[in-house]
Amino acid sequence: MSVISYGLVRARVRPSGSMLARNWIAMRRAWVLIVSGGVESLLFLFAFGFGVGSMVGDITLPDGTAISYTAYVAPAILANAAMMGTLLETSINVFAKFKWMKVYDGILNTPMRPGDVALGEVWWALIRGGIYVGMFVIAMGAFGLLDSWWSVLAVPACVFIALAFAGIGLTLATFFREWTDFDWMMAVVFAMFLFGGTFTPVEAYPGFAQPIVYVMPLYHGIELVRGLSLGAFHPMMLVNVLYLMALAAVGTWVAQRRLAKALYK
Repeated sequence: MSVISYGLVRARVRPSGSMLARNWIAMRRAWVLIVSGGVESLLFLFAFGFGVGSMVGDITLPDGTAISYTAYVAPAILANAAMMGTLLETSINVFAKFKWMKVYDGILNTPMRPGDVALGEVWWALIRGGIYVGMFVIAMGAFGLLDSWWSVLAVPACVFIALAFAGIGLTLATFFREWTDFDWMMAVVFAMFLFGGTFTPVEAYPGFAQPIVYVMPLYHGIELVRGLSLGAFHPMMLVNVLYLMALAAVGTWVAQRRLAKALYK
């Protein structure tokens, strides 16, 4: 990297770090709100993984491998935790700062620009999502659901999921006009959670529904995390990574442009 390129990167990272520090100071006394999100994923594990799993028993994967239903569902809930941690932070919370609290009005009177704000919010969302993921990975280890050393790679895989949904959340925060708009977002999120391959292999769905599932971002996150957690590698995992990376890049780029337009109008 040239000296000029290094200077440009540093010039963007330092202001975004100020945005990150602001969020940390604002939320350090409200840590219960953050931790509660991780607890939600643990409740899903107990309800669906152990509760439903006790009735289902083992499940046979498309390649013929038989695993416990709990081991099948747990990686999907982990992927969902990465999604929810970043999506809620970059959508609802950014919307509140933008529309209600007017936080960014004061910030933009400093040398910080909308791109710095967006990048700082992404950093903070990744930290929140990382807390959710960390709590759930510890729980998976405690219940013996990390059978392979490859499971360690599920954590960085969650970073791809978090980045993808961070861009989506920021973009939605600039498009929505009322709090009720988030009901539509949560309806889509809930549909992805239920039908994105979380509880049943997609191959078991009707033929007309499978293409819809394949375009869901959460489906690609679930497939990636599940493959790594089970040590079951397949070529489509590269497609999952590329899909999430492309979504993260496009979403963040659109979000920066939309945020600049919304804040300066």
